[in-house]
Amino acid sequence: MIPHIDETHAADLASWVSTANGHPDFPIQNLPFGIFSPRHGQPRGGVAIGDQILDLSLAARSTLFEGGAKDAVDAAAGPLLNAFLGGPAQERSALRRRLSALLAAGAPDRAEVETWLYPAVDCRMHLPARIGDYTDFYAGIHHALNVGILFRPDNPLLPNYKHVPIGYHGRASSVRVSGAPVVRPQGQRKAPDAEGPEFGPSQRLDIELELGVWIGQGNALGQPIAIDAADQHIAGLCLLNDWSARDLQAWEYQPLGPFLAKNFMTTISPWIVTAEALAPFRIAQPARPAEDPTPLPYLLSQADQARGAYAIDLEVAIATAAMRDRDEPAFTIAQGPASNLYWTLAQLVTHHASNGCDLNPGDLLGTGTISTPDDSGVGSFLELTRGGQKPVTLPSGETRTFLQDGDLVRLSARAAALGFVSIGFGDCVGQIASRVAA
Repeated sequence: MIPHIDETHAADLASWVSTANGHPDFPIQNLPFGIFSPRHGQPRGGVAIGDQILDLSLAARSTLFEGGAKDAVDAAAGPLLNAFLGGPAQERSALRRRLSALLAAGAPDRAEVETWLYPAVDCRMHLPARIGDYTDFYAGIHHALNVGILFRPDNPLLPNYKHVPIGYHGRASSVRVSGAPVVRPQGQRKAPDAEGPEFGPSQRLDIELELGVWIGQGNALGQPIAIDAADQHIAGLCLLNDWSARDLQAWEYQPLGPFLAKNFMTTISPWIVTAEALAPFRIAQPARPAEDPTPLPYLLSQADQARGAYAIDLEVAIATAAMRDRDEPAFTIAQGPASNLYWTLAQLVTHHASNGCDLNPGDLLGTGTISTPDDSGVGSFLELTRGGQKPVTLPSGETRTFLQDGDLVRLSARAAALGFVSIGFGDCVGQIASRVAA
């Protein structure tokens, strides 16, 4: 069941936290969950509101919560959100509604709630949950086409693409929160005209603009998830950058797919924007071309097709070391909608569990790179530079085919719909660091 719109989404709802009103990412209509630590403190659950973070460990000691909201705040108060994510969706929704009421302008318990707030600038963010498993899909059809044209111009999409959501299992241990340095990976690479491979730092380091999907309640081993129930298993979304070493990938990916080219680092934004907060931004999945195959019955739901996509605008910006030294603004290289996904998030979840695979609270799914049909919003340098053949010229005069040491990449996103306050995801940032010899 898709979460419904309620009083927490009202456009005229304001907060006594003044910086929340008009905040580009975290107005009171958002209230995303994450794990933070205040200065000299231990990690604990928190909620972003304007430029503040509400401490859920303090909230859990209060008498201002009862019923499902009390159970949810207790589950979210600790150093990991797995129990909170895996709890009943009704309890997560009850906590969100209670927090909204406590933070709303005119709330009678403001004096107590104010003692739960920390300035976000003084806090450190952590991974929101223990990620047991991470799976990366390939659901952005324009990315698949753009890349396919580079290597198979006469047949860019493989025959299975429009029948089955393609994915691979990534490395959960190397998922890091926004701001962690991205150490340039090394591995085997082979130039097309070389007799054999060599070992060394990647020369074709790239980004992948994706959404991350946080699994809430899981499923038992051997028990598939029906397409009409899949939304109940999605707790929320984040931004995800699946850094990719294209030269390593080109040499290693046959016959088993990505390995060292992908598992060295994945960066996510620290806040989980909940399924409940995103309710006003659900839209119809774009219709497939008439000649495309109809999804098999286990992947097809009319309700999912009617509201299975999201009105989320995505952006990628880069700031080189030279640009930052001169205080020049980051340069936007891509802007595009998340609706460019060929498969809905519910379809990804359903397919993942269709063979009986068990998903668990805190598991993370990546959508795959989300790109536009033209160059305005491609989610990787591989596409933008045509495999390195068409360098991008930045306002600083520098050029890029792939990332260089010192480059900082920022992903951002905003959900927007007529009649509602837009909400954001916060930054997903990574800076390329050179590999220091051991």
